[in-house]
Amino acid sequence: MNQFVSFFLMGAPGGGGQGSSTQSMLSLLPIILIFGVFWFFMIRPQNKQRKETQRMLSELRKGDKVVTIGGVHGVVQSVRENSVIIKVDENCKIEFTRSAIASMKEKGESSGGESAD
Repeated sequence: MNQFVSFFLMGAPGGGGQGSSTQSMLSLLPIILIFGVFWFFMIRPQNKQRKETQRMLSELRKGDKVVTIGGVHGVVQSVRENSVIIKVDENCKIEFTRSAIASMKEKGESSGGESAD
């Protein structure tokens, strides 16, 4: 096992010179390619989604229809620095931290003209 690791880190044993350093650089190429693919398909989309979520949370306004990470649907009643009060029913208002908002269903109006069903 130890010989296997040293082969990939230092190149083929014996025969010094330029060929040995080229061999060791070529042995690192698959690792670099794997890291590049991993970054492109995993890390980059996650960063993009995180920025989009932060933008959505910063744009929360009164009257927006939202869904929390717990599945609670409601309308934003008021927005504070670190929390949001969501109106779930006529007499039920719940306070959530901003990070508990999973998605925004609709952008609401500031006047909040709701109709009764």
